[in-house]
Amino acid sequence: MKRYLSGLSQASASPVEGLPDGLFLVRIERAQYRWHAQKPYFALVFSVLEPKAIAGNRFNSRLYCTPKALWELNWFLRDFGYDSELLERNEIDDRNLVGLSGVVKISHSVVHGSSLLTLDAFAPVRDWEELSAGIENQITGKRAKS
Repeated sequence: MKRYLSGLSQASASPVEGLPDGLFLVRIERAQYRWHAQKPYFALVFSVLEPKAIAGNRFNSRLYCTPKALWELNWFLRDFGYDSELLERNEIDDRNLVGLSGVVKISHSVVHGSSLLTLDAFAPVRDWEELSAGIENQITGKRAKS
């Protein structure tokens, strides 16, 4: 069966192709738990809120739920303002993740020929102003005034 998909020919190979490494204020658009025998994880879709120059861009990433990675998941949930009562009960509701906002630091790497986007660090929304000084200039290629 043939299907017509408008815009398919103009789509880039990777939705994060133009997204540079760095800090971004983001909102969670979608979250889904994925079971895997060795490495269960949350598949997350983020939407960039700031810097304004790239607002609206979306990217995907994973947060693993293995015993060794729970510290990072906990850090993420706390900084993004997840319900502390649910967190204390060791419960994560996918629906409660959608709409949460925070700061992420991302980097790109190539492992065995595959390009990976890594979440390196997190911070609460309230820290964005302090952390983002000069980021807009880096994104647009302008020099900061001193």
